[in-house]
Amino acid sequence: MSLINDLKWRYATKKMNGAVVSQDKIDYIIEAARLAPTSSGLQPFEVLVITNKDLLEKITVIANGQTQVKDCSHLLVFAAWDNYTEERINKVFARNNAERNLPDSATDGYRNMLLNAYLPKSADENFNHTAKQSYIAFTTAMLAAAEQKVDSTPMEGFDCNALDILLNLKEKGLRSVTLLPLGYRDEQNDWLVNMKKVRLPLEEFVVELN
Repeated sequence: MSLINDLKWRYATKKMNGAVVSQDKIDYIIEAARLAPTSSGLQPFEVLVITNKDLLEKITVIANGQTQVKDCSHLLVFAAWDNYTEERINKVFARNNAERNLPDSATDGYRNMLLNAYLPKSADENFNHTAKQSYIAFTTAMLAAAEQKVDSTPMEGFDCNALDILLNLKEKGLRSVTLLPLGYRDEQNDWLVNMKKVRLPLEEFVVELN
């Protein structure tokens, strides 16, 4: 039941108190995100960890003034590949094969299947897929944070294009998808901290087909 209790404990923190999260907890959260599953194991995204206060102030403006960004300890930016390319896919398979002591030819069939599936698609279609993969790691990071009793706020409410320009993501072939401020709740000033957690009742959430 520990995961259920962690989920009951966490909430989308609206006001953080500026306290620093220890590095071991940050490392744990990031490692959980790194280990998250992705389609075909491609991990088509990167995670930027930002602590620079000047940069956080600029991102706060881009995030419509949401103060969790400037008051957090660490800001995680999940940025997905802007497209699938032959080079990117081949690089993943080459690394996997080297780690597993396999010849490159061992995975040629599956690699070619992916190339034939993704390369004919538009960049926007492929970004839609890479962004979805980043959400898996994003959610895993939130769960790991809750386990560590670190508060977080899932954020989509920001100007993606402005953030991409600020962080030079386009030059890296990346596009920002989500933000995850990590820190500690300001219990005196967060209007949501004592609110009851409300979710759909089970009978409305689950449809059983027997």
